[in-house]
Amino acid sequence: MIEPVPSRAGGTSAVVHTGVLNAYSARASEYSALLGSIDATSQIDQRLIREWVSSLRGRVIDAGCGPGQWTAFLHELGVDVEGVDPVRAFIDGARSRFPTVPFRVGSFADLASHEKGAGGILAWYSVIHLNPAELREALAEFARCLEPGGSLLVRFFTGDDLEPFDHAVTTAYYWPIEGMTTALADAGFDVIETQTRTDPGSRPHAAIVARLAQPAAGE
Repeated sequence: MIEPVPSRAGGTSAVVHTGVLNAYSARASEYSALLGSIDATSQIDQRLIREWVSSLRGRVIDAGCGPGQWTAFLHELGVDVEGVDPVRAFIDGARSRFPTVPFRVGSFADLASHEKGAGGILAWYSVIHLNPAELREALAEFARCLEPGGSLLVRFFTGDDLEPFDHAVTTAYYWPIEGMTTALADAGFDVIETQTRTDPGSRPHAAIVARLAQPAAGE
């Protein structure tokens, strides 16, 4: 089931799957115990995120932060960061484990909790359950929440074809690099860097760093 969520500007924006929300809510404790520590993450991923954020200015939003380990990682680097996730159990657990780190319950539709746009958005596997139309809507929301020139780092599962698969929690999608690049361009982003990797025993995944295009002079 998909429910439209009112945007801050009115109308509807960035849909929320109640099925996905319920699936993660039911397994939040298990998921957090397994993946909720930075020690459970790859050194390669830590380096990628550290390098990405080093060039950013302003607030960073960890969109779909889950257990909050990456939000805490950025906070320890001295970044002005906020973790946002629609699963209350994730947020409650993150606040308990990382009491000095800002977290709040929210969807892609209400990421912009400040008047000034963000300098960066981290979307680490947080769009993997969105179908193509929903992904494009989410990317448009990310663009709305960023300052011109702001950066997006998105991590996702990749493959030769755009197709669903049985993720451990609920249905997710493989995205070809070309398809994700096109979706980002349609949302107003310029792709800066693309990385792909297949770890032993895991699905192939990719990361793209993209920058929100600056408005042309006079716009």
